[in-house]
Amino acid sequence: MKIKAKLRLGIGLLFSLIVILVALAVRQVHVIAEDTENILVANYNSLDYSRNMLKELDKIELEQQNFDSFDAFLNFQNNNITEVGEKELTQNLLEDVKIFKENPDNKIARNQIRNDLNDIMKLNMDSIQRKSIVAKNSAESGIFWISITGLTCFIIAFTLLVNLPSDIANPIKDLTESIRQIADKNYSQRVNFETNDEFGNLAKSFNTMAQKLQEYSDSNLDKLMMEKKRIETLIDNMRDPAIGLDENEKILFANEEALKISGLKASDIIGKNASDVALSNDLVRSLLQHLVQGNTEKKQETLKIYADNKESYFEKQVIPIIILPTGEEEKKEIGSFIILRNVTAYKELDFAKTNFIAMVSHEFKTPIASMKMSLQLLENKNIGNLNTEQKQLVLSIKDDAKRLLRTTGELLNITQVETGKTQLKIENFDAKESISEALEATKILAEQKNISIKVKLHKEIPKILADKEKTTWVISNLISNAIRYSYENSFVEISAEEKIDFLQIKVKDSGMGISPQYKNKIFDKYFRIPGSEKEGTGLGLAISKEFIEAQGGSISVESDLGFGSEFSIKLPINVLDITNF
Repeated sequence: MKIKAKLRLGIGLLFSLIVILVALAVRQVHVIAEDTENILVANYNSLDYSRNMLKELDKIELEQQNFDSFDAFLNFQNNNITEVGEKELTQNLLEDVKIFKENPDNKIARNQIRNDLNDIMKLNMDSIQRKSIVAKNSAESGIFWISITGLTCFIIAFTLLVNLPSDIANPIKDLTESIRQIADKNYSQRVNFETNDEFGNLAKSFNTMAQKLQEYSDSNLDKLMMEKKRIETLIDNMRDPAIGLDENEKILFANEEALKISGLKASDIIGKNASDVALSNDLVRSLLQHLVQGNTEKKQETLKIYADNKESYFEKQVIPIIILPTGEEEKKEIGSFIILRNVTAYKELDFAKTNFIAMVSHEFKTPIASMKMSLQLLENKNIGNLNTEQKQLVLSIKDDAKRLLRTTGELLNITQVETGKTQLKIENFDAKESISEALEATKILAEQKNISIKVKLHKEIPKILADKEKTTWVISNLISNAIRYSYENSFVEISAEEKIDFLQIKVKDSGMGISPQYKNKIFDKYFRIPGSEKEGTGLGLAISKEFIEAQGGSISVESDLGFGSEFSIKLPINVLDITNF
């Protein structure tokens, strides 16, 4: 239990008992006062009235005085009847007084009046004695309960007096002794409080401080300096440029390669704030772009830098430096490390591959087109009729030619994407036209597998701002993929729906779906799902992704294995055109 909670509990309990003690004392005093008041107000007044009536009776007998004073006290008594039987006695007195007034010489009546007054006085005396006993009992009960409550308060106060000071003073005493030991450089000193209160937290913080001081004391400065020199030499001899920053964006080091490609001297960059250096150096500004964006997560980015007397390519990698401080539970980021890996050789090979594919694809298109023309001539009946086997051969060659032409087209598209030479013709057009053209292009493929195409389009679909040809190609590619991967005699569903600021086009198939481990890879170039028997180059989805993203849109997939896949395209709506609806 926390010290504050202990104090609140003890003092609060003591305060409550004191309140109860005061309330009980007030109540008992009030009860005794009521009993005393009953005796004084009721019984004492009756005795006083009776005594005065006896005196007046003597005056009437001896001095022949009138009954005025006697009647006054008799009236007071008649209005002060409080005890059981007192009313009857007072009534008898009234009747005897009446008789006496009629015959003042009647000694029997006078004596009877005296007897009536004595009876009233005796009744009230007995009542006073009884009420005195009740008041005494009330006083004794009050004394008892007040004593019990006071004793309880004393016990609690005594317990707090004995235990609370030691609970507070002893840990402080131990902590003071431990601090004295630390001051004497005894860093192995530890404080052990087996509690979860404030002193327990204080002991934990103290032990953490002592552990850090011990580590610092045990460290060897010469050894640390040697290790620092070793690490600096290792960084300087790296073939890749490297820059290190602390948590305040201050540049700690930059190796020789980093200084060479930046054109700066060590004195111009080391120890300076990164933002200040970035103002005067474009390369440093691009390297430190992640700081401007407020993101220091590990990431890679390719930069083109003039180095080694040619345009070179470097892959930027930002690595945050995260440590777990001694004695603490949460990790802390103390800076970041920027590495530029020279990937020029790989880029040159990639360019060579791309150029080779572009050249071969381009050269293939001419003979393939010639083959298609020859096949069309063979199918022309004016040249001659073909037998059944010849027709089958022509159809087979025709399908192969289409497949080669589609593959060649995909290879040309991917080379445009890789070289950054993709030409976009952004225009305002109706998405229904692209969907209709894509459906017409895949109509024969759907008929071959007996697949029905379900089209769900809203009546009013806004025009989109995109490249019509490439958008139609992407939609057609998605529909043809859906047909190829769907089971025969099933269906493919195409829908389009307007959202807040974009148009969403969905293509859903009836196939096996995609395994979760492959969902993030299907848009990679040349990737095909392992075990898939469907034909293809693995470029269609990669090209589709590049085309859609180049137009400011996005493409994604949702799939459950065994329940088919749904590809979704989001393209921006022509904002100016929305007002026409």
